Formats: sequence, structure tokens, C-alpha cells
Amino acid sequence: MSPANVSSAETAKFDRLAARWWDRDGESRPLHDLNPARLDYIAERVALNGARVLDVGCGGGILSESLARRGAKVTGIDLAPRVLEVARLHLHESGVRVDYREIAVESLAEEMPGTFDAVTCMELLEHVPDPGSVIHACAVLLKPGGRLLLSTLNRTPRAFAAAIAAAEYALNLLPRGTHHYAQFIRPSELAAVLRDNGLMLEDLSGLAYNPLSRRARIVKSTQVNYLACARKPA
Repeated sequence: MSPANVSSAETAKFDRLAARWWDRDGESRPLHDLNPARLDYIAERVALNGARVLDVGCGGGILSESLARRGAKVTGIDLAPRVLEVARLHLHESGVRVDYREIAVESLAEEMPGTFDAVTCMELLEHVPDPGSVIHACAVLLKPGGRLLLSTLNRTPRAFAAAIAAAEYALNLLPRGTHHYAQFIRPSELAAVLRDNGLMLEDLSGLAYNPLSRRARIVKSTQVNYLACARKPA
């Protein structure tokens, strides 16, 4: 991302987790547990087989590889170099094909406008200084008729209790300092940014997670985690 829209502290934070990214019982456990529900949400809205899909903020490749297994031609981008190295190495174990690149989404938008059938951006917006810049770049990267699929955290007391107080402190599911409440995004705020970038919001759904059963499911309430699907008009 441009120097004004990337936090070196954030990329360093995720780089420290790189070696354990694919450990389903490690610090990335919630990402593994949430992945099936997110993947199903995407697959219900995008015909993945043969589609060109961009995964923004791909991390170690958990979602990217799952999309590739469904037949998508996946490009994954991130700015944490050690995490990307892990993602590339894991391809030798999984046998799937993903094109991983260390590049800002804004830079890729200048290079490849109107290229992708779908863009996914999961749990990234709350970690960048300017989420609107990310959404604008994603809109540019989409083909007409393409879809942007997002997940983030609502700025509510329930989200603070679940994502910070419980996940980071009480249950130690995430390293402390993973989230900052002020950077959580209300659905109305997200909808306004999508609209300003010419995208039509098609769906808002909640994502409920039970850390004891390690299961996630799509729900109506968007009070904590939520997913959004927006379409670029044809």
C-alpha cells in the first residue's frame, strides 16, 4: 500500500506469526475455524470454477488455497514478506496453484484494472489506516459485474467484548493487540464507502463463531463479525 496506508507495526505483527500460520491449534486457529463459513459465503455468490479471483491481504494463504481448490485462478497479495514466504512454501504441500505477490492493492489496481471476476478482502480493513483506499482499489480491479466480498468487525460493545476482551485476553485465542476497537467499522459506514465507489451492496450477513466447538456459521446479526457482498455494475 502507499506509505500513508500501511502500518509497519501491523505487517510486523503478522510476520511474527508466519512460522505457525498453518498450525490449526496455534495463533491462527480462528482463521482456520472461520474459513469454511467464509468460503461457503463466497461460493454461494461467485461461480468460482474458472473465475479470476484476487485475495487481498491473503496472509499465509488459508482462504487463497481454498478458493483455488474450488477451481478459481487465484492471485493473493500481502505486504508481510515472511507470511508470503510461508504461503508460497505451503503450495508445495497442498499441490494447488496460487500466484502470490508482495504488492499493495492500490499499486495492483494501477497495473491490472478491470481484471478480476471477484475480489475477497477478509479481516483486513480494520488493520489499515484508510480502508476506503483499499475498497476503491478493489473496485478498480473488478470486472464489470464482478463482486467484492469483505469481512470485518462491527464497532459495537459486543464486538469489543468478543474480539478483544474474550479472544485476546480471556481465552488467549489471538495475540494481545491484534485488534484496535477504534478501527472497527460499522455496516452503515462500510455501505457508504461502497456506494461512493460505485459498488452496489447486495448482502450483509453476520458471522458467528463458537471457540469451544470451533465452528463458525452465517447468521443474521451483524453485531460482531460480519460479511458483505457488493457488485460492480455491468
